[in-house]
Amino acid sequence: MRTNIQIRNECYRNLKNWIKEGDTIYYIIKQVSSSGMYRHIDFYKFDVVDGKIVKSWLSYNIAKALDYPFKEKTNSVGVSGCGMNMAFHVISEIARSLFGDYKKLKYEAL
Repeated sequence: MRTNIQIRNECYRNLKNWIKEGDTIYYIIKQVSSSGMYRHIDFYKFDVVDGKIVKSWLSYNIAKALDYPFKEKTNSVGVSGCGMNMAFHVISEIARSLFGDYKKLKYEAL
């Protein structure tokens, strides 16, 4: 059985292979708590391969690599907080973790 550290490291390596500096990460806010303090956010990346658009689902790997809760009910990342765009916050954390600078990735809502 894999440990949490092994899963985190594997997910981090996956993200490092899939996401390149300057990529755009897309997100969908799937659920917001009644207090507005907690969200379920789903993350994707799109690429063009052989003239076809390929969608990569990133949420599980992001949750595990950054130690956020993965919400199986909505297949998304559980994020708490308010007063800012929490999807931007998560994507900034990915960029900082992968590239050492929170500005190395772009983001856009779907």
